Amino acid sequence: MLDLTAGATADQPVFDVLGRSLARREREVALPDGLRLVQWHNHGGRMDYQRPGHHTLSVYLQGGHATHLIETPGETGSPGCHCILPAEHESHWNVAGPLRFVHLYLTAETWADRAVRLLDAEPRALTLEQRIFGADATLADWGREVAALDWQDPAQRLHIDALSQAALDHLVLQAARPRQRERAERSAGGLSSAARRRVLGFIDAHLDSADLTLPRLADQAHLSEFHFARMFRASMGCTVHDWVAARRLDRARALLRETALPLADIAAACGYASASHLSQRFRAATGTTPGQYRQVLAA
Repeated sequence: MLDLTAGATADQPVFDVLGRSLARREREVALPDGLRLVQWHNHGGRMDYQRPGHHTLSVYLQGGHATHLIETPGETGSPGCHCILPAEHESHWNVAGPLRFVHLYLTAETWADRAVRLLDAEPRALTLEQRIFGADATLADWGREVAALDWQDPAQRLHIDALSQAALDHLVLQAARPRQRERAERSAGGLSSAARRRVLGFIDAHLDSADLTLPRLADQAHLSEFHFARMFRASMGCTVHDWVAARRLDRARALLRETALPLADIAAACGYASASHLSQRFRAATGTTPGQYRQVLAA
């Protein structure tokens, strides 16, 4: 074990404490509503968190079997476990690597806003409790799924956003009183026809945008992300991510069929990161490349 201490001062964000240690930041992505997702790899050392000023959801991807709080050395982590570190918490860690994990950072204001929008509740009545090495299948699945995605891919970033928003909703519902939770979970009907038209029209008008996010779409329906995601699926029979992916593919087919635009231009018009990204998605969906598709149409 390396004798490295990080985080000696109070009010130091978790991200900064890790950045001053042996931990290596593998990738990160900024998400709407002030969320920040980071994947870390840590080789070991001492970590001290003292009132970081933001909430942290941590899910272990690999390792953790010898990582523990200083005061409870007999309780260690494992892949799939999660930790919840509230903004005002203090904890002191002995980290034994290699350890890989994802962190979702959110402000107290983001937490309060979600409580109001999801539950119509007084934020002060909803406390995010510290949890160390918890077992929760929903959060474990979230960590595994976001880690498997390409964070630089605009289409997959929409999926990452939807997954992370759902994980945050899950935390809010866990903190809610039973009646609040039941009331929120009963909202499973579909979108109204007017809301559905607004949302679908907005998607089609912004397929070329990498910023086609769940909060932006929920705003079109005047709903919280939690209710919008549930009601969209009830109406359309698929997730928002799947619908957007299908519409992008439909537009790519139309442009390949009706224009002579280069693949790079078609990719940009459909929200793909590059021509090669378009080719990968097109082939995965159709079994043929865009070029082959054009050749067949021209024959």
